[in-house]
Amino acid sequence: MAKPILLSVDDDPDVLRAIERDLRSQYGADYRVMSSDAPEAALDILKELKVRNDSVALLLADQRMPRMDGVGFLQHAKQIFPDAKRALLTAYADTNAAISAINQAGLDYFFMKPWDPPTEHLYPQLNDLLDDWRASYRPAYDGIRVLGTRWSPRCYELRDFLARNRVPYQWVDVEYSANDPETKLILETLGSEAANLPVVLFPDGTKLFEGVPADVAQKVGLRTRAQTTFYDLAIVGGGPAGLAAAVYGASEGLHTVMVEREAPGGQAGMSSRIENYLGFPSGLSGGDLARRGVTQALRFGVEILSPQEAVGVRTEGSYRIIKMVDGHEISCHALMIATGVQWRRLEAPGIDRLQGAGVYYGGGASEALSCKGEIVYVVGGANSAGQAAMNFSRYAERVVILVRGTSLDATMSKYLIDQIKETSNIQLWSHASVTEVHGETHLEEISVLCSDTSKLERVPASAMFIFIGALPRTDWLAGMVERDERGFLLTGPDVMQGGERPRGWALDRDPFLLETNVPGIFAVGDVRHGSVKRVASGVGEGSVAVQFIHQYLSKV
Repeated sequence: MAKPILLSVDDDPDVLRAIERDLRSQYGADYRVMSSDAPEAALDILKELKVRNDSVALLLADQRMPRMDGVGFLQHAKQIFPDAKRALLTAYADTNAAISAINQAGLDYFFMKPWDPPTEHLYPQLNDLLDDWRASYRPAYDGIRVLGTRWSPRCYELRDFLARNRVPYQWVDVEYSANDPETKLILETLGSEAANLPVVLFPDGTKLFEGVPADVAQKVGLRTRAQTTFYDLAIVGGGPAGLAAAVYGASEGLHTVMVEREAPGGQAGMSSRIENYLGFPSGLSGGDLARRGVTQALRFGVEILSPQEAVGVRTEGSYRIIKMVDGHEISCHALMIATGVQWRRLEAPGIDRLQGAGVYYGGGASEALSCKGEIVYVVGGANSAGQAAMNFSRYAERVVILVRGTSLDATMSKYLIDQIKETSNIQLWSHASVTEVHGETHLEEISVLCSDTSKLERVPASAMFIFIGALPRTDWLAGMVERDERGFLLTGPDVMQGGERPRGWALDRDPFLLETNVPGIFAVGDVRHGSVKRVASGVGEGSVAVQFIHQYLSKV
């Protein structure tokens, strides 16, 4: 945490050096001492410190300065750091001005020049001031701050990225807190660039305008480039299946890299609560599960590239070479595809226009608090929708689950159905489908068609979260790895054509259970044809596949 600041201002260089020397000598261990030879420059420094969210404990200014005297400076400075202690350096002739400033500028003390010896005429009085300041001091947040608006898709994308990658940040909604003095001051200091939202403010004073996840990732130290060019095992996808494979592979001696497009944890990492995962009788959040998995993988030496996206793969002899979206490549002997699935898009007028501005796909971990007191709609009837509804019910006035069927019984686990029934502010709307969404800058209403009555209703809505099935993102493997009609990867017996080995298969054995039609390329988790869409099964497949990989590598 940054030290609080003591700022002295004096246009006389000899006096400025003397006060700076004495402040550093006595308080340098606990405070950061800064100085300025002009009050106008000192005000600019204070504004910059405010943008950086630093704390100022003391302002010490000389009374006689050109263009702006010490009292005038302290009055202006009070608007920037109202809680800082304010003291004046005066000559004997300025005593009356100093006394009147106690009322005018809220002056806390004035010192006569010279103050020698400081042990008698400076430190005792400053000790009292600083002790008083510390008694009410609450350290300012010293992490990343993001300035933006709730209904901006770009701001939502960045907040969601930070939340899913477990990067702490403070959100400042510049519209909601427009009348807050500190927010106004920050925006004034940023000037015209404040319009380039989202603005990301880093603790070191760096400012990023129109911030995007890739730039923020680089700044906070997330790794997107591989340390070497070759690995025993490369895993594309960082959900439960990919994390399990990374942990088991690395723990058994394989030089392992994992490539994740968004954030480790995948869709499971966005779940607000998973209550049927073995070993956690009280349940745990998807974020906690992802965090534990990442920590375990890193402990065994797994290299994690995130955010990073694989866009192509080719083979050269025993090498499988992966091309990344930024153009660089890594090679491996064994490649595991664990990319999971993405939410299927809802086809309705207005959906694309309002995505990120009230319309969201997935759990919306960063949006739950923003829904306090509002009406939220959840579209879908599987476990992920139920978990999201339970999470939003803690904040929203009402949560409405929209399903096409008659009930949740066929698609959702019983424990979730029971919880939903017992939650008074969750309502189930069956036989319902969204036909259109409405709003200029953000979602305001949705049109819902009731199939059992053919009635079309238009209802108010501030947020809608969509969980309507999932499709794999496997186009980058087309022409290389065989897929079914929906894009899921075929493995093991499914790639055997009429009992025959895949075309081009040169090995004297059948494909392993989780191996694709390309030797050494495996598929696990939700991306695999015929997989069970559960976290535990993904973890199981990821760990089992490592045993097949060992067998494959023994023959390479």
